[in-house]
Amino acid sequence: MMVARALSADFLKMRRKGIWLLVLLGSVGLLAMQGLNFGLRYDYLLQHYQDDPWAGLIDEIFSFVPIALFLGTTLIASQIANVEHGSNSWKQLLALPISRGAVFTAKYLLGIIALAASCLILSCGTVVLGLALKFSPDHIPYLTILKLSFVPFLAALPLFALELWLSLTFKNQALPITLGITAAIASLFAGNYPEWFPLAWPLLAFYGKASPALPVGGGIILAFIIYLAGMGQFRGKDVD
Repeated sequence: MMVARALSADFLKMRRKGIWLLVLLGSVGLLAMQGLNFGLRYDYLLQHYQDDPWAGLIDEIFSFVPIALFLGTTLIASQIANVEHGSNSWKQLLALPISRGAVFTAKYLLGIIALAASCLILSCGTVVLGLALKFSPDHIPYLTILKLSFVPFLAALPLFALELWLSLTFKNQALPITLGITAAIASLFAGNYPEWFPLAWPLLAFYGKASPALPVGGGIILAFIIYLAGMGQFRGKDVD
């Protein structure tokens, strides 16, 4: 019940902070970039992917999904934390009859909901873009399109958990943002990393030769461990 109250309050705060605009722009920007890509090279790409245009569109979009996810997790975590940092309202918030664990959990859930909403927009937008490009409506790979968005998202959860922890801990957001940007750039080379390396998991979750159980399951478990560690630290931390 306390988590629900804290989450409801956070939703109200976020309405004035532009986080939902960020959620929308992330997915729409990625789709717009591929719309421009296909618009400029339509004949070439259609010939290149003539056997399965939908698969081609998905491949082109996915090439930017990991870096978009890592940047998105960084910015959303920072936005969530800045609501309290920017107004110096931690003492007032934590003086309310709501446990620190509930406050931390609510912010964690808010970030996951925001990222999931962005993934849903990307899935729906992929279908719309494909139809706008005159791909066959009879062969829309709905499951693959959902996998395109949500499987890498689950594999990227550890970075979000870490980013939120750091963003809530430090008023100066330089460290978490630098870490997030570094992770996003490093994700461009994910194909060279071993399977156990978390930055490779979003790529392996979608394109891996083996089952996505390791990157997805590992992502969920590691994110939960980081969440517990962050909540434990948050409960005992003095705030200004």
